[in-house]
Amino acid sequence: METVLKIDSLEKYYGNKGNITKAIDNISFDVKKSEFLAIMGASGSGKTTLLNCISTIDRVTSGHIYLDGTDITKLKGNSLNKFRREDLGFIFQDFNLLDTLTAKENIALSLTINKESIKNIEDKVLKVAKELEITDILDKYPYQISGGEKQRVASARAIVTNPKLILADEPTGALDSKSSRMLLEKLENLNDEFKATILMVTHDAFTASFADRIIFMRDGKIFSSITKGNKTRKEFFEDIIEVVTLLGGDLNNVI
Repeated sequence: METVLKIDSLEKYYGNKGNITKAIDNISFDVKKSEFLAIMGASGSGKTTLLNCISTIDRVTSGHIYLDGTDITKLKGNSLNKFRREDLGFIFQDFNLLDTLTAKENIALSLTINKESIKNIEDKVLKVAKELEITDILDKYPYQISGGEKQRVASARAIVTNPKLILADEPTGALDSKSSRMLLEKLENLNDEFKATILMVTHDAFTASFADRIIFMRDGKIFSSITKGNKTRKEFFEDIIEVVTLLGGDLNNVI
């Protein structure tokens, strides 16, 4: 299967010579096209720093990140802006919707910025809205909808441009259990139906169990990885708990 994302000998340091923190310590891995990958680890494991480097929010100290063959660590200026706008989709824990825009306008914003035709925008927004079951709230503003609906609008915004990679940062962190399950099932559908490639950072074992593969991080390094394969989600969840236990420390801080 085709590799979409390649992480090659990545390192990220913070601080100066007198006080250096190695947040990411020489890690490498690939993400295949249409894969749903979760990154797990306790607070301070480096998982959020890794996501920030992939999203180009942070600059790497050394190593390379390739998306569809392009070394994104070397992008600057307009090329970097174009990459962020066209090749990445973001789903944040706190939704990051614009309060002055309707759900439909929030979803369509990136398409509007890309100067797509009104018909294309209408068609693409309606398609993802149907998939995420939010057609009935498209004309509502963020303050008029629930947290689960906000996150589904944010998910639609992330997928509508058909990006090469969707980055999800603790997407269920602000949701109740029912809304979390619904969102995760919709992400599964986006992965299956739209062939979306998803990289999700989470500390929650239940959330991670919806992924195809999980990479566990500890102290800036890859501790272990497991693949779902033909296992049920319940069996995969049990495998996750076993690895989390091996990671040690306070279990509640990890899952």
